[in-house]
Amino acid sequence: MKPTAPTPPLAADQGTDLLRQLRPARIIWPVLIGLGVVGFLFWRSYTPGSLAPLANAKWQWLVITLLVLWARDLGYIYRIRYIAERELSWRQSFGVIVIWEFASCVLPSAAGGTAAAPVILTKEGIPLGKALAYTLVTALLDNLYYVLMVPLVVWLAGAALYPHGLQSAFVSTLRVLFVVSYVAVSAYAGLLLYALFVNPFSVRRLLVRLASFRALRRFRPRAYRLGQDMVNASAQLRGAGWLYWWRASLSTVFVWTARYAVIGCLIAAFVPMTTGEFLFIFARNITYKVVLLLAVTPGGAGIAEGAFPVFFGKFIGTAAMTSFMVLLYRIVTYYFYLALGISFLPRWAARVFGLAARPAPKA
Repeated sequence: MKPTAPTPPLAADQGTDLLRQLRPARIIWPVLIGLGVVGFLFWRSYTPGSLAPLANAKWQWLVITLLVLWARDLGYIYRIRYIAERELSWRQSFGVIVIWEFASCVLPSAAGGTAAAPVILTKEGIPLGKALAYTLVTALLDNLYYVLMVPLVVWLAGAALYPHGLQSAFVSTLRVLFVVSYVAVSAYAGLLLYALFVNPFSVRRLLVRLASFRALRRFRPRAYRLGQDMVNASAQLRGAGWLYWWRASLSTVFVWTARYAVIGCLIAAFVPMTTGEFLFIFARNITYKVVLLLAVTPGGAGIAEGAFPVFFGKFIGTAAMTSFMVLLYRIVTYYFYLALGISFLPRWAARVFGLAARPAPKA
């Protein structure tokens, strides 16, 4: 990539603010909310013998589930290292992903770990301009995966993409939210593409003008900063070759496909499943994630547990088995990363807050 002019260092209070937001005490409420919803589901659904399918669990699928999770995390580590042009060691890349995932569990789903990513990368010694550019690359590729995958899953699942047997008003609302989210993500991905590869200055002007309306005027400084971040990122990424984008794109497809496949692997461990059903569950996972994106609780706690039976209960069988599957799914995709983050955060903070910033690259 083409080096850019030195960027101002990250404000010290931003790193401190990140630690404040990720303090272990903040996990108490999401854990209580999530486990409370699971407990309620068990209390409402359990009857003697309703968990009988557990005796016939296929350990091969449980192993496959763990391998998919392991491969997904390795894919994230590989992706951030190569998006950051190998400025991060494998150890640093591991640390970035652990804290990034932990931030996704602790912060509201709408913000996720992406909001904390520039601070995390900067504390690992990446200059702020590059950290913002690399974060925008991940955001662009993540959104493009969603934009390109949705037409495929709509074709695959059709009207059955949405859960049935519910109030028509709920299904209609879900359809509207799905369409609105797809349009919004597509617009954002298109804006990023245009800003990074065509004309970032016009995008900056557009954002500032939109924020000039009276109702949005308080967001004007934030809009200008976002526009300026895109200008800087565009300059930073201008020299990236095809191999850079090939690795970044391929690793993005890998990690998100693995992420969406986890639920199907878990269900297959307890319920006989055809290839078509596995693909159908994969497709329905797309709409399930739309609900989680709208959750205001940390990591979607409570919302994820409550919505899971609505989307996947018909594939599992008894309500009690569905409740058990909710708990198992959240253990391997949420509580594990909470525990890992809590144990890793103190060592990471002690290491990175003692690092001096790397010198800016010479022009």
